[in-house]
Amino acid sequence: MSARVAGKVALITGGASGVGRATALLLAREGARVVISDIDVAGGLALAEEIGAQALFIEHDAGSEADWTRVIDTVREHHGRLDILFNNAGILLKGDIENTAYSDWQRVQRINSDSVFLGCRAAISLMKESEGGSIINMSSIAAVAGRDDYVAYSASKGAVAALSRTVAVLCRRRKYRIRCNSLHPDGILTPMTTAGLPAGLDPWSLTIDADPMGRMCLPEDVAASVLFLASDESRAISGIELRIDSGQFVMSI
Repeated sequence: MSARVAGKVALITGGASGVGRATALLLAREGARVVISDIDVAGGLALAEEIGAQALFIEHDAGSEADWTRVIDTVREHHGRLDILFNNAGILLKGDIENTAYSDWQRVQRINSDSVFLGCRAAISLMKESEGGSIINMSSIAAVAGRDDYVAYSASKGAVAALSRTVAVLCRRRKYRIRCNSLHPDGILTPMTTAGLPAGLDPWSLTIDADPMGRMCLPEDVAASVLFLASDESRAISGIELRIDSGQFVMSI
């Protein structure tokens, strides 16, 4: 352990599984006190128990304004501060502009982009009371390149990217010492992204470990980027869109 985030308090939404779980484990190993939030109570409690005294689990619907108020109040009560917010909660729903129901569109926006707006607003209210902090928002390469077969998802992640830049500018102008950046992975080997793969296809065969031309990385690859943006090593970095795609976007243009 190199203690790159020692003494910091981190809140991770969607923290019970996938990228959120990998990030919680990594930040805890690097010295942070981790607050895991998720609608998956069993998974969240199990992860908090696995991490130990450094971890706290809070049941949390990330698309609920009332839940955000309760979560931030709980963080303030337990820790008195917040140094890192990883807005990670999200869903993936397939459908193009011609066949996506408006109700599905609204559901994706609520979980993927409304939650990030609510999280940024809530986190700023607590971060600015102390030494500032780092907000890291999960976007996607789809926000940059677009995916015609995932119209609601692509739009929601585009909103996250634009919001992140806006938050970065506001915090700088108001001298809050709060940084905000967005992450843009391509495929990640998690249950959410592999659920729609054809039966019999080994997801590992799509990873960069199996083939340098593969599109999928591991949750730990994204967690490592979160750790960097959460640490003081990135103290001069704000408003960027960090692509985690092994050059996939560059090859497509």
